[in-house]
Amino acid sequence: MDLSRPSVARMYDFLLGGTDNYQVDRDACNELLRMAPSSKDLALVNRAFLVRAVRYLAAECGVRRFLDFGSGLPTRPNVHQVAQEVDPSSEVVYIDNDPLVLAHGRMMLAEDPSTTAVLQADLRDTRDVFASSEVDRLLRDDQPVAALFVSVLHCIPDKDDPWALVRDVAQRLPSGSYMVISQLASDDAELRASITDFMARVTNDNWGQVRSFREVNRLFEGLEPVEGIGPVEVSRWKPDSDLAPRQRSDEWVERGTVARIP
Repeated sequence: MDLSRPSVARMYDFLLGGTDNYQVDRDACNELLRMAPSSKDLALVNRAFLVRAVRYLAAECGVRRFLDFGSGLPTRPNVHQVAQEVDPSSEVVYIDNDPLVLAHGRMMLAEDPSTTAVLQADLRDTRDVFASSEVDRLLRDDQPVAALFVSVLHCIPDKDDPWALVRDVAQRLPSGSYMVISQLASDDAELRASITDFMARVTNDNWGQVRSFREVNRLFEGLEPVEGIGPVEVSRWKPDSDLAPRQRSDEWVERGTVARIP
């Protein structure tokens, strides 16, 4: 691990109130908050969306298998904890290439290796991901699988084509599976450019870009948004309480939804 530079996963952990971060991450977050004051709210809103989406898929759609792409540092409740509240047999594979994420994830999951696993992989290498024994086990009998790309696709630059990545994963999953996608977005071109440049600089170019609403909407082409809810600011996706976290300003948002693969 290079602890001289901020990590996207550790910055996100700090914004969520976690402790698995370092001063370099906190300094970067404080600078980010000066640029976009709603960034902490945004992280909390997005985490709540992830929990609601997993609970909905498990309870309402009968999904028992989840692939969490770019899972980040463990934050309770984690995907397997939410899904296993509905059905203890639910299976989850977490996929990440951050060494700290892998170390913490494997410690957390050591208690129940039969239903959960952590896979070290670059999520862009879909051939390797789907060739792994961990993921192959989830696809063993064509039951629906939920692929989660929650607050991670903005780490992929345009040259690596996140739209093609989403299509590729969708094509590899059984018909009737689901995609959960959220992505940092803004229709303010100046803000998109300033935050993208800042994150690329502090992470040594380990970053993609903030995208426009139209660019995020393209991620869902060919998919069927559940209950007709197209891409929205994620706190508006099936909110379960008036007390759920909201952003206090909207210079940038997490935009996404849950969609079914036909």
